[in-house]
Amino acid sequence: MSLRSSVAIAAGRTSYWFLHNLLHGGTALPGKITLAVDPDVLQTLAKNYETVIITGTNGKTLTTALTVKVLKAKYPQVLTNPSGSNMKQGIVTAFLTSQKTKSGKKLAVLETDEANVELVTKYVKPKVFVLTNIFRDQMDRYGEIYTTYAKILAGIKLEPSATIIANGDAPIFNSVQLPNPIIYYGIDAQEDKEQQALPNTDGLLCPKCQHILHYKKISYANLGKYYCPNCTFKRPPLNFSVSNIIQQTPQSSKFIVDGTTINLHIGGTYNIYNALAAYSIARFFEIDSSLIAAALNDNDEKIFGRQEVINVDNKKITLILVKNPVGLDQVLEMIKTDSELFSLAVLLNANYADGIDTSWIWDGRFENLPFVNIPSVLAGGERYRDISFRLKVAGVSDKQFMERENLTEVLEALKKMPTNKIYVLATYTAVLQLRKLLASQGYIKEGME
Repeated sequence: MSLRSSVAIAAGRTSYWFLHNLLHGGTALPGKITLAVDPDVLQTLAKNYETVIITGTNGKTLTTALTVKVLKAKYPQVLTNPSGSNMKQGIVTAFLTSQKTKSGKKLAVLETDEANVELVTKYVKPKVFVLTNIFRDQMDRYGEIYTTYAKILAGIKLEPSATIIANGDAPIFNSVQLPNPIIYYGIDAQEDKEQQALPNTDGLLCPKCQHILHYKKISYANLGKYYCPNCTFKRPPLNFSVSNIIQQTPQSSKFIVDGTTINLHIGGTYNIYNALAAYSIARFFEIDSSLIAAALNDNDEKIFGRQEVINVDNKKITLILVKNPVGLDQVLEMIKTDSELFSLAVLLNANYADGIDTSWIWDGRFENLPFVNIPSVLAGGERYRDISFRLKVAGVSDKQFMERENLTEVLEALKKMPTNKIYVLATYTAVLQLRKLLASQGYIKEGME
């Protein structure tokens, strides 16, 4: 280790101690300080680790958390960036603060922003790349889906020997020939039926002949058993697949992967994909399927803002991050199946981390919600007027509707809602702001870092 790296690491660890012990927070800043002293320090920190990079539009944080959980069934020490700080500085902080292990395999599971895969791969040399999906997301930052994939590919091409574990139901991950070994996972739980994706779905052009793709199975959006009716392009054979979805509620999913029954304590088809990705990673690391199932059935760990249930004065508030059309639409599909009475709040911000363009809220099918059975609906956040208008167009009546810009007023309104169950859909910075407020009032231990 060079003197420069040693000084950088010492500075980073000192700043982390100060921030967490005296100011109770700070994930990115210690990494920034360390990188300011030594821009190449990640190469030193990541040395001797077998690293898994998890990237994609939706599901990175939960897939990372589930992967760490299943890997710990066999390997006790797994380094990760649990708070979702997925750019270079956050990843540096994760290595700075990791516990030392004297024996056993040194594993690192890193959630990585799509635009940072190349930057991180220059230093980390991953053993595995995990690709969850690519959907239209924050056009001001990423551009169209093919631009986003190009950013990821730039990183993958730096490490052609690394194994790729990819969502085989996403056509884009089968569109470019790569030298890397590839493992595909997907869902095969339906009977084959000739069909096409819904209008306004991204990524439906065959990469070989530009014909519109058809499907035998569709999970949602452009994910499914696709094929081109005009050439030979089709979904690749799946190495790991969900053969049967037994039961789904907004709070849980029960399904079978290669003969193993998985009980997941979180709802949504999109989270079945996240669990399947974690299962595939664990099998790559030779963990027995029964150990994986037991780890995924453990409901002890809560993920910031990812269907996190928070008790506020005996009301169960389920906080769900929403950030793009497909993710929003899938959340709406999930909550509308709840058999119990619930209220709804949607908190919309448009800061850089959220994406400054809010037009994506019009692609979410709010019209499909059973508003006649939802007694109270709230529009909040810095852009509450935008989401308020969207909800009114979707059919929310004035009688059941309220607007609150200030989050303190939002929280007070939530406490007074007529149902014990409340779903709060919030953009990224709104999740952070609400959790900080909840922490200040003692409802949770700490805000999101």
